[in-house]
Amino acid sequence: MGTRVLVVEDEPVINQAVAERLVAEGFDVRQAYDGPTAVDVAETWEPDALVLDVMLPGFDGHEVCRRVQARRPVPVLMLTARDDETDVLVGLGVGADDYLTKPFSMRELVARVRVLLRRVERAAELFRGETGDLRVGDLHIDRSGRRVRVAASDVHLTPTEFDLLARLAAEPGTVLSREDLMRDVWGWSDPAAARTGTRTVDSHVRSLRAKIGAGRVRTVHGVGYALEHAPGETSPR
Repeated sequence: MGTRVLVVEDEPVINQAVAERLVAEGFDVRQAYDGPTAVDVAETWEPDALVLDVMLPGFDGHEVCRRVQARRPVPVLMLTARDDETDVLVGLGVGADDYLTKPFSMRELVARVRVLLRRVERAAELFRGETGDLRVGDLHIDRSGRRVRVAASDVHLTPTEFDLLARLAAEPGTVLSREDLMRDVWGWSDPAAARTGTRTVDSHVRSLRAKIGAGRVRTVHGVGYALEHAPGETSPR
């Protein structure tokens, strides 16, 4: 059997089209049309990835994502009807890894699903054997325990946010391009293809800033991002 993907979409035409394309690409697919059914199927079938619409009957995709991720980490591609920053940040904050705005091409959707699955493998490779803690000022990253603390407070990060922060923290002060981050964190190997996903990086950085402090991640316009000491902290010499 192929890799398991659960498609959750209340519009039957879209749901069926997505499911058929994924099956044609070799995936093992199940479908759900509302929030409660999606959670039940995810619990019993244990999919490898979710394609999840935000607007659903019963309860919305954000709640589905929250409940599924509370049981086990699953890569989630969220589908949004509009490119609304608030919807996107809420989705990323509850554990979605990526998002697509409707209308979308099936080719792009399949590519994003494959990237999500590669990201899980890539994260394991990226941090394999790297169990030491990372510290940037009062930001403490426990790589083996996958925990983050700012000053004396624990910070809850999604798996993707943690991997992104750990990659930035491995080279504090160094500007990493969006393409670098797409390659190292998400697993995009094609530089041209990676450029189509750079908005995902930007959205995750916004979500990360909201949790660890906006001043810690510096934007270099037209280039990328660097992790810095918080404003007012002094870098050790």
